[in-house]
Amino acid sequence: MPNQPRCWLESANDPATDFPLQSLPLCAFQVAHHGHSHGHLGMAIGDQVIDLSALNEAGMFEGDDSGVVNVLRYPFWDAAAQTPGLIDTLRAKVREFMTADGGGQRARRLRDKALRPISDTEFLPPTRVLNYTDFYASVHHARTVGSMFRPDNPLLPNYKHVPIGYHGRASSVVISGTEIRRPSGQQSPPDDDPKAGPSFGPCKLLDYELEVGFVVGKGNELGIPVKLGEAEDHILGICLVNDWSARDIQKWEYQPLGPFLAKNFATTISPFVVPLSALEAYRCPAYPRPDGDPKPLPYLWDERNQARGGLDLTLEVRLQSEQMRSRGMSPVLLSKSNSFKEMYWTMAQMLAHHTSNGCNLQTGDLLASGTVSGPGPGERGCLLELTWQGTGPDGKPLPRKPVDLPTGEKRTFLADGDEVILKGYCEKAGSVRVGLGECRGRVVGG
Repeated sequence: MPNQPRCWLESANDPATDFPLQSLPLCAFQVAHHGHSHGHLGMAIGDQVIDLSALNEAGMFEGDDSGVVNVLRYPFWDAAAQTPGLIDTLRAKVREFMTADGGGQRARRLRDKALRPISDTEFLPPTRVLNYTDFYASVHHARTVGSMFRPDNPLLPNYKHVPIGYHGRASSVVISGTEIRRPSGQQSPPDDDPKAGPSFGPCKLLDYELEVGFVVGKGNELGIPVKLGEAEDHILGICLVNDWSARDIQKWEYQPLGPFLAKNFATTISPFVVPLSALEAYRCPAYPRPDGDPKPLPYLWDERNQARGGLDLTLEVRLQSEQMRSRGMSPVLLSKSNSFKEMYWTMAQMLAHHTSNGCNLQTGDLLASGTVSGPGPGERGCLLELTWQGTGPDGKPLPRKPVDLPTGEKRTFLADGDEVILKGYCEKAGSVRVGLGECRGRVVGG
């Protein structure tokens, strides 16, 4: 490990922490004061949150002419994100504060005001999510799911030419820890009795989707596309996303127009937005296109994006059933993948394509990668894939293989009481580990 400045908060120096001094991801949270709740801005470090709003009220940033004092009066990071360079300036000031050796009564008083445990904090969305777009950028996921419906031709002809996506519902984007109510909806007739007609009732095939989100910092004007080489200048940072899916509702409604009620009932995001500048050590080349694949059109291609458009990020999914929780059993690992660096389309390509028709992105907009899966069975980012065994000699799907839980329970899809925990982190020899925290959601009955 290279020499790094030490923080006076010891948990920030732990090599296993998600939030070292170098990271300082953005968050927002509620603070109760005289019977009222107020939104505060913060940054995560070690096992604590730095309350920047409280430090601002205490005068820590007085005399600063960068605009920090004003933007920290808002309950979301939107205003700060709209000012180029301001968040990096603020992170530098906070890093200095967290490494300062100076004592004195004022320093001690500020330190007392600064920190609150992550475990005792009620988080809010870091930005106001006005718009939400979900992509389909993992070629491994697209190929596995496509093979369920088109075994001989799993990828549609457009997949390798254009980033596929759809506009989701921003109003149902919720913060980690929010309960997910099982949705009801219209479902297809039974396979063995197609004349029976559709039915309406609670979803029976509820699923999670392991995704990475990226939050728009600076928007673009209506009618003015963002060039690929400038796309990352518009990204505030990344977070974890679970785009819950009702597979039985989805099966019945997705054609001819695509996702609707099977997707818009809930999307969970992690509380922390990790700035791209904190991830520089983990940037990597974009996914190398196999021989014979088409080269992207000029508006989706530049050499810099190919050289460093990827991100070496490990993602995990864990599950804890109600029975496991009551028996004090830890969540079980369902899948683990390092395949985000193998996404067929980069974050910059997705954003550039999103605006290529002149669509105006706004500060706080959430763009998500789509389910992130790898090529191996243990790298699949949803139960739809994880329990899939392919087709038999007759061309018909084989029975799904359930996930075995340590209690003896089995899962092909989620049951009430199940909690899904997503995790993400970057680590390698010679670099400081940087994590994304957790994205949690527990299913409750509809």
